Amino acid sequence: MNVILLAGGFAKRMWPLTKNQPKHLLPVAGKPMLSYVLEKLEKSNVDTVYISTNAKFKSHFQNFLDRYRKNSKVKIELIIEDTLSEEEKLGSIGALGLIIESKALYDDLMIIGADNIFSFELSDFIGYFEEKNASVIAVYDVKNLEMAKKYGIVKVDENNKIIEFVEKPEKPSSTLAATACYILKRDDALSILQYLSEGKPADRMGDFISWLYKRSDIYAYKFSDYWFDIGSLEGLKMADEFLSKKG
Repeated sequence: MNVILLAGGFAKRMWPLTKNQPKHLLPVAGKPMLSYVLEKLEKSNVDTVYISTNAKFKSHFQNFLDRYRKNSKVKIELIIEDTLSEEEKLGSIGALGLIIESKALYDDLMIIGADNIFSFELSDFIGYFEEKNASVIAVYDVKNLEMAKKYGIVKVDENNKIIEFVEKPEKPSSTLAATACYILKRDDALSILQYLSEGKPADRMGDFISWLYKRSDIYAYKFSDYWFDIGSLEGLKMADEFLSKKG
């Protein structure tokens, strides 16, 4: 199974900290944010890991990977989208479409937002995907309806099949938040190209999932313990403090 790590954003909400350095390489509890998901992938049976980023931060990622690869067992390839600013960016789904076509990734596909730090093991996630024989999303119970308004929220049936997905709902129907951790079956991954060809919004994965679950079975992989989706300075501080104490 191939993996795409999405790291193409410019993180304007975290300026000036991220004006001249990528959010995904900021230190969290003493190591670059991106290291957390790469370390999980080292323990999983995956093929190539493609890291998608922008031209502005190309050299930052190249320098990081030059160091990281020295002790890595995983094959990692950097994919650069030709964008230098927020206004030019392809968006998460646009970047996925570009990689799927340019690298001919016509198979099952793991997709992870590189600003997500989570407690579960990716080998368990893959096992759940194989058990369900369908696309899966990792979901985390935020346990608070007010908090749920900030996320893509899923509702599931008794088999954990997703029967509703709403991005940042005003009145959440559950507290199960969709993380940016997905494994898509081949046909579902290829439907990204159809979605883009229809001129749908290319920025947020949640918009694609809202479209996909009505056309294909998607199951929720529930996990607990911890999850950080680092999109703000406050989120960075919380993750840093929690993981520093955890050790």
